[in-house]
Amino acid sequence: LQLVESGGGLVQPGGSLRLSCAASGFPLDQYTIGWFRQAPGKEREGVSSISSSGTDTYYTKSVKGRFTISRDNAKSTVYLQMNSLKPEDTAVYYCAAGLKIVGATVIADMYDYWGQGTQVTVSS
Repeated sequence: LQLVESGGGLVQPGGSLRLSCAASGFPLDQYTIGWFRQAPGKEREGVSSISSSGTDTYYTKSVKGRFTISRDNAKSTVYLQMNSLKPEDTAVYYCAAGLKIVGATVIADMYDYWGQGTQVTVSS
């Protein structure tokens, strides 16, 4: 059972990145997927989540209108499109999968599996 994030990197303020979270070893379409991030010296923060069917989504206030979460269950992949990036978006981004979650949430304790993370750095 594995989640692998990709798509991180260095981008200038105002730029865009698309993160991917690929699952292997379990049926992703049964899981709510969340994106979390942790900046140096700060606590982990829930960024966005999407329900197993894709009908429910959640965004934390600081990314609403700039980030879009989506999923392709046929490809066992969830995406986080990040636009208008700001230096304060700099963090390691993690995806997580939760089986017994109804709807979308970023309560970390409800998630069963976690990826290793991908670094996003927003800097000029």
